[in-house]
Amino acid sequence: MPLFMGIDIGSRTTKGVVLKDGEIAASHLVDSGSDYARAAGELRERLLALAKARAEDVAYTVATGQRVSLPFVDETVDDIRCCARGMFRWLPSVRTIIDIGSQSSQVIRVSERGSVTNFVVSEKCAGGSGRFLDVIANVLRVSIEEVSRLSLESQHPVVFSTGCAVFGESEAISRVAEGISKEDIAAGVHEAVAAKVAALVSRVGMEPGCAVSGGGGLNAGLVRKIEEKLGVRLLVPPQPQLVNALGAAIMAAEKARAGGPANPARR
Repeated sequence: MPLFMGIDIGSRTTKGVVLKDGEIAASHLVDSGSDYARAAGELRERLLALAKARAEDVAYTVATGQRVSLPFVDETVDDIRCCARGMFRWLPSVRTIIDIGSQSSQVIRVSERGSVTNFVVSEKCAGGSGRFLDVIANVLRVSIEEVSRLSLESQHPVVFSTGCAVFGESEAISRVAEGISKEDIAAGVHEAVAAKVAALVSRVGMEPGCAVSGGGGLNAGLVRKIEEKLGVRLLVPPQPQLVNALGAAIMAAEKARAGGPANPARR
């Protein structure tokens, strides 16, 4: 039985999914580092090992995310469509997707069939993405996971006067010097990111149900703040960081069945 592989090359992590008989046979992620091609190649080898497969067992591979030339990839598909397809597989009732990545965020409206009907992407500033959280975690000298936990324990969140990650870093340093608790600073940055996300949602219009994908979906503190801003309960798929890779694998299977052109260099 042929396998189908989807690879999502992100600025922080590179994720992959292998499908067999329509089900996930293997999934994995690695740090992207500074060499995206190396990370993708390393991920592919790990996925094959987990699936107990050989390279020739993979009938078709689709990549998404960062644009990188890879000899084993048959086709590259934009991350908006991959996100929609992956989310539809896990949560078919979802009509609005909030995808929070390391460098940007995007809100996607999808139809009852999982097709993209509208979308908006955040500006280049990292203030509305996971990068802002990374910056604050570094200021607080805690892990990104710890930022989430601290946020949930806050009593008086700090109000950031800027949505810019660069100026936000300076604000956080000042708050630390003032003796403001890490909990309140963590909650404050989540408030700032949530406000940016809510603004994106307002631009495309929110249709119930609404779900979160990307690494931001792993951050309970951020998810709660977005829920408060939007006034809704957000759905989170089983592995939110793998949504785009799953969508890419689904599209790989569809393109192979439709006779899509294979890359002769990938073997």
